[in-house]
Formats: sequence, structure tokens, C-alpha cells
Amino acid sequence: MTWMSWLSLCAICVAGAVSPGPSLAVVLQHTLGGGCRHGMLTGVFHALGVALWALVTVAGLSVLILGSEGLYRLVTLAGAAYLAWLGVKALRSSGTGALRAQASVPASALQASRDGFMISLLNPKLAVFFLALFSQFVTPGMSLAGQALMIATAGVIDGLWYCLVALFLSRTRVLAWLARRARIIDRATGVILLLVALRVVQLQA
Repeated sequence: MTWMSWLSLCAICVAGAVSPGPSLAVVLQHTLGGGCRHGMLTGVFHALGVALWALVTVAGLSVLILGSEGLYRLVTLAGAAYLAWLGVKALRSSGTGALRAQASVPASALQASRDGFMISLLNPKLAVFFLALFSQFVTPGMSLAGQALMIATAGVIDGLWYCLVALFLSRTRVLAWLARRARIIDRATGVILLLVALRVVQLQA
């Protein structure tokens, strides 16, 4: 994997993590209800679920490349189309909804960890997203180190973002800051996804 490819992957992972969604709502809920520690636990275990999806996806794509080049090319183009659709959807988003988390009865640390892991593990959209995303970066002959780098990048970026949210939310008004900029975040995410999809189509042409 080249540095430019890795930086592109990082940009999409950051945009995906920062974009408001159900995972952010769960982290916010546990932070507001149980404090910074609970919020960070939720974020860390959410990242473990993300890394697991990334591992399964990269492994599956590697097998697919070895089995059928034509089928892999079809999956790559389908993935580009899905990323483009997500990009358009993000550009049209109103930027509201997921940031309306409210403090609840404090849960235990185990419950916070479980909720963080399960919200990512049981999210079918993550499976589709990673299939679409990683099909743009997994290449024939990619080393195990390159595959491990992709998996680690997705998990670490996700975990760092949600830990930062929990850390700063427990001290400042980050929720209000995110709410004011949710539309901008969605727009930036949309542009990045569309650019990646366009790049893939150009390479496959």
C-alpha cells in the first residue's frame, strides 16, 4: 500500500467515524450517563467491533482476488457505486438526529463495553461499508503487513475518535459543537466518498 492510498484510507475512516450516526449516539449516552470512563469504554469496544469487521472483509477480499479476477473487478466497481451513493446521501443530509442523546440511568462498565461492541458488530451497514471501502484498496499480491495496516487503521481511528468525544464531552460542550457542525461534517464526508469513487472508476476504465 502506497502512502497516498493509506492517506486516502485514513481520510475516509476519519470522515466515517466523525459523521454522526447511531454509534455516536450510544457513546454520547454512556458518557452523559456514566462519565468519561464509561464513554471511553464504549468507544474502545466499538473500535474492536469495527476492527473485527475490517478483518473479515480484508480476508474475504483476499480470497476473492485469488479465486476470480473478474468477480473482484465487479465487486470493486459495485463498491465504488455504493461509496458514491453514500457520498450523495451525505451531501443531502440535514445533519441532525444522532446528536440528540440524553443522559440516562448510569450503566455498569460491562454494559457500556457490551453496548459499544454490539452496536458495531450487529450493524449490517458496517459490513457493506467496509466491503465497498476495502475493495478499493486491497490489491492482488498485497502483503499481510499491508492488510494488517488497513485493519489497524480502521480500528484505531474509530477508537481514538470516540475516546476523544467521551473525554471532551465530559469537560466541555462538545455535543453542541458537533451539532452546529454536523451538516459541514456530512458535506465533507460526501465529497471525500465521491472523490474516492471517481478515482476507482478512472482506474478501472
